[in-house]
Amino acid sequence: MGLSTHVLDTMHGGPAAGMKVSLFTTTEDGQATLVKSFTLNHDGRNPDGLLYDNDSLQRGTYRLVFDVKGYFASKHVELPEPNFLNQVSLDFGVAHTDQHYHVPLLVSPWSYSTYRGS
Repeated sequence: MGLSTHVLDTMHGGPAAGMKVSLFTTTEDGQATLVKSFTLNHDGRNPDGLLYDNDSLQRGTYRLVFDVKGYFASKHVELPEPNFLNQVSLDFGVAHTDQHYHVPLLVSPWSYSTYRGS
C-alpha cells in the first residue's frame, strides 16, 4: 500500500536511472508544497522505496515532476533548444488511502504516457 513511482525510458528501452523527480502536495487553488526530491535508482524507482507508506498517505492531491530534459541531456541525447519536453508534471488525486497508488511514467524526449498502476 502507499504511493510509488517508476520511470521507463522508451527511447533506450530500460529504466530511467538517474532521473531527478520531485513530489509535491497540492491544494485546490494550485499551491504546491515540496515533500521530497530524489534521483531514480538503477531500476528507475525511488531509492528509498515508497514515496508514502500506507500510514503516511493522506487523501488529497499530489504532483510528481520529472526532469525529462536533464535526464536525456545526461544520456548525451542531442536535444533541440528549447527541448520539446522539459519537465513532465503529473497531477493526481488519492481518494482511497487503503489502496496502493502507483504512478508509472513511460518517457522519451518527445512523448510520455502514464496510468494508475498496481
